[in-house]
Amino acid sequence: MSEINLPWLNPDDESAAFPPAKLALKDPEGLVAAGGDLSPKRVLRAYHEGIFPWYEEDQPILWWSPDPRGIIYPKKFIAHKRLLRTLKKKAWRITYDQSFVDVMKACAEPRSNSRGTWITPEMLRAYSLLHQLGYAHSIEVWNDNNYLVGGIYGVAIGSIFFGESMFSRETDTSKVALLYLCAYLDTWGYKMIDTQLTSNHLTSLGGINIPREEYLHILPKLTQQSVNTNAWQQDYPLVLDDWLESR
Repeated sequence: MSEINLPWLNPDDESAAFPPAKLALKDPEGLVAAGGDLSPKRVLRAYHEGIFPWYEEDQPILWWSPDPRGIIYPKKFIAHKRLLRTLKKKAWRITYDQSFVDVMKACAEPRSNSRGTWITPEMLRAYSLLHQLGYAHSIEVWNDNNYLVGGIYGVAIGSIFFGESMFSRETDTSKVALLYLCAYLDTWGYKMIDTQLTSNHLTSLGGINIPREEYLHILPKLTQQSVNTNAWQQDYPLVLDDWLESR
């Protein structure tokens, strides 16, 4: 990073402004700043400004705003017939906010296509605190042995959910977690999931790219919109088949 002219944030000043996201570097794509800390105030400010932290354990905290931006409209999630058939066959149980830390830890586990994880112990502490403060949330998928087999977590502000990571320990369980996340979010009045980047996997489920300029234009409105006051309250009723038919 020493060869890059990159703004550095003072870790002792959590109120310090981020550089504008539109000024993010082209190489590496979307890098906005480095340093600072992961205090709730700083992390929430970053999300409000279209920026998020992503770094590995041997790096300083790095802040990003890629162009284009990956998003999913909850109502437009593509529920493939194969996934719905699998869902009917399995005895999976879906919950939310019941095991947030365990979901994060599962997302941090090594994967076959990756040498390490960006969910560092510092990130785990930071987002666990955001969960305690009511900003960070998780969806959990449990098998019939009450074992956590899938999940997703992220941060909710206004009517946008900033998705962070998801995992599967059984086939399709991350897709199930995302399906239920979309169903709950749409039912509660959320308008968008920010997936940060997109992939073939997310595209197959309804993910799209939009220009960063467009994302930054609509972001302030989304973060200020209110949703159902019962959102994320336990035992909120959801009949998945009814939601699928109502879209």
